[in-house]
Amino acid sequence: MSTPDKTGLAIILSLIALTLFDAMGLIIKHLSNGYSAAELSAWRNLFGLVPSIIALWSSRAWHAGGRRLKIRQWKLALMRGAIVTFAQLCFYMSLGLMAFATASTITYANALFMTALAIPILGERVGWVRWGAVLVGFVGVIMIMQPGSDGFSVYALLPLAAAAFYALVGVTARLFDDDVSSPLVNLYSSLTAVVGAFTIAFFWGGFTPIASAADMGWIIAMGGFGGTAVLFLVVSYRMTEQSNLAPFSYFGIPLAFVMGWLFFDEAPWSTLFPGAILIAAGGLLIVWRERTRG
Repeated sequence: MSTPDKTGLAIILSLIALTLFDAMGLIIKHLSNGYSAAELSAWRNLFGLVPSIIALWSSRAWHAGGRRLKIRQWKLALMRGAIVTFAQLCFYMSLGLMAFATASTITYANALFMTALAIPILGERVGWVRWGAVLVGFVGVIMIMQPGSDGFSVYALLPLAAAAFYALVGVTARLFDDDVSSPLVNLYSSLTAVVGAFTIAFFWGGFTPIASAADMGWIIAMGGFGGTAVLFLVVSYRMTEQSNLAPFSYFGIPLAFVMGWLFFDEAPWSTLFPGAILIAAGGLLIVWRERTRG
């Protein structure tokens, strides 16, 4: 298969992953009235292990490396899983407290956080173009959050915190040895997130009995959608450069708006725009700068 074909397929897989992530978010919002964010995070991680194991077993690099499960930087891998746990908790709480599209859009600030975190963690030098992009993006975040206005909600800090945690997960992924397969790192993080989420849920107030078979089906689907989305992203990132996929990640913003409108009758036009456009513009400017530097 030629490189252009692989890039095109990678883009398709990444778009499917975004759709699955939004579908997972819809289920979380639907279930949030009966179950806590900690519970939903625990179930999502548990059922999401299946796609993670499939991703590892399908990895040629893992098989070529002797199918080893132990990695040198196992402490870093476990730490990333703990960070994922807190990111999920913040994001899932926000889905139950805010409009679906608003909570989802604010989390797209993770690209801005990644630029800032790359300085202390990776030792990168960030020029004025990328700092300008970060500034533009955060102006968009402020416009959506509307601090100081009657429409401001402290709950808007939850998806912003989730964005920061997810950015930390993304930046630290670049610290692993090159010979460690991405699916193996993902499995370490997933297993840690399962333990972390169940621990938090236990101390949060325990687990609510599953109310019905329908709820059980939604919970399984939630884990399956989230885990499969991660699987598709891992596969797509192995097929082409991340810079080829990054611009398409912002497809999730209008998709989240449409889904929130269709399933929850939410249409937060005045809250989202033009802030969402500035967030996307800041992220795309960072992508453009990375490509020109490359």
